[in-house]
Amino acid sequence: MPTSRNRQAFRTGGLLLFLLIMVGGVSWPVSLRAEHVVEDQMSRQVHVPLNPRRIVSLAPNITEILYALDLGERIAGVTEFSDFPEEAKLKPRVGTYVNSNVEKIVSLRPDLVIGTFGGTRRDTAERLESLGYPVYVTKARTVDEVMVMIEKVGMITGKSREAAALANGLRKRIKAVVDRVAGAPRPLVFLEINGKPLMTAGAASFHHELISLAGGENLAAHTNARYPQYSVEDVVRRAPDCIIISTMDRAGLFEEQKAEWMRWPDIPAVKNNRICFIDSDLIDRPSPRIVDGLEAMARLIHPELY
Repeated sequence: MPTSRNRQAFRTGGLLLFLLIMVGGVSWPVSLRAEHVVEDQMSRQVHVPLNPRRIVSLAPNITEILYALDLGERIAGVTEFSDFPEEAKLKPRVGTYVNSNVEKIVSLRPDLVIGTFGGTRRDTAERLESLGYPVYVTKARTVDEVMVMIEKVGMITGKSREAAALANGLRKRIKAVVDRVAGAPRPLVFLEINGKPLMTAGAASFHHELISLAGGENLAAHTNARYPQYSVEDVVRRAPDCIIISTMDRAGLFEEQKAEWMRWPDIPAVKNNRICFIDSDLIDRPSPRIVDGLEAMARLIHPELY
């Protein structure tokens, strides 16, 4: 039977615990917080806090999604190249997309780490989880899966309503593009994602789907490789109607790449001045800006409709 001294100690300790929680004076381990078990997009069971306050993003697209859901203040760390929006550049860095610094992540005391399939290494996730840090892995290989990913991130961060509204708005914009280009001729498009070696996007890539949704025919649609290499002669032989160069245009790179194609005046893309530039960030990252990329691509492929 508890003594009066024990009861007094319990009351004192309970009051102290209550005050610490109310003022937020202690960063509690995940194991002491309210949590729920969710299935991530790799079918893994993950114990996620109900209201994560310190989130580490292991990919630039995840960072963009978190900011789009108004969670910027909760982001404790990001990877290199997390440069959108501008505020993301001020966050602590925890390594690169494929090489995360576990020690740095741990030093930031996160209560949730969000990674990506194909980016976050298995050993990184397993090590963090062994230390008590939940790692939720996302996956998106299609435009529709990007919308689902946004909703999933919203669900695990307490922003389900906002995520649903964002995803539904993006779906409406996608439909508007598809409706606009419906019935129009489908120009043959070569998307250059790298100059040397010359690389494009095959049927298994986001980029292929964006070209199709935007009303074009992907020159590399016949290959299942995600990013196959091509020779210039192969492209010239196929005579694309439009060449879209995907680059961040560092130091005039687009103009250099465009000049290479101008050496082939007989292909329709050169004849009709249809060598175009698109910001690679808009079409490379499975984030809300993927729809900006789709709209930009539609304007390049079908300028007559805009």
